[in-house]
Amino acid sequence: MKLLRIAALGAGLAAVVAFVGVGLPTSARSDSAPTPAAHTITVTGSGSATGTPNQAVFTFGVSTRGKTAVQALAANSTAMRKLIDALKAAGIPSASLQTASVSMFPATSEDGQDIIGYGASNSVTATIANVSRAGDVVDAAVAAGANQVDGPSLTVSDQTSLYNTALQAAIADARAKAQVLADASGLHVGAVASVEENGGSAPLPFRDKAAVGSTPIEVGTQQITASVTVVFEAG
Repeated sequence: MKLLRIAALGAGLAAVVAFVGVGLPTSARSDSAPTPAAHTITVTGSGSATGTPNQAVFTFGVSTRGKTAVQALAANSTAMRKLIDALKAAGIPSASLQTASVSMFPATSEDGQDIIGYGASNSVTATIANVSRAGDVVDAAVAAGANQVDGPSLTVSDQTSLYNTALQAAIADARAKAQVLADASGLHVGAVASVEENGGSAPLPFRDKAAVGSTPIEVGTQQITASVTVVFEAG
């Protein structure tokens, strides 16, 4: 009889426990229910900034010939020193002058069978900080014996500031696009969730300014572009 009573009591307790489990609210049984994902809008924005170039880069060179390699190089060295001195006299500091190339080559007969002499070439790159003097510097270089002129490369000296302005315009463009998408989707543009810089383009010259200096140099304008990918929260 005692065994039967104990068995009956155990069965009753099990039933009570089972009943209590069934009666728990759903939230008590499921603490890890997934929450709905927040809405986001991802767009790519682009922007640009335009500035007027204030510096120019030219490469000036001299080429000479001689019966021997030594004679050709010696003549070239003399001519190059004269050119460099003229550039410095024109206001180009040593820090803005850099040798671009030095070369030596044989000169052959018309049939290419015989070496009849040698040629030497030397060139220097000059950065002209005051672009308004670029034409005068070119004239001075040619007058000093430069028979090779390459350039100009016209740039805005403060490239970083110009690019930062383009980035700001790219962010504004991204927000404007996100607003259009949000309006069409019945959403509201919220805070920026993430921003990724996609880089920018090389400076694009536009020749729309008057020439300066004795040798005509069109300054024009320079445009730099930037691109970003922005993720906006939306609700």
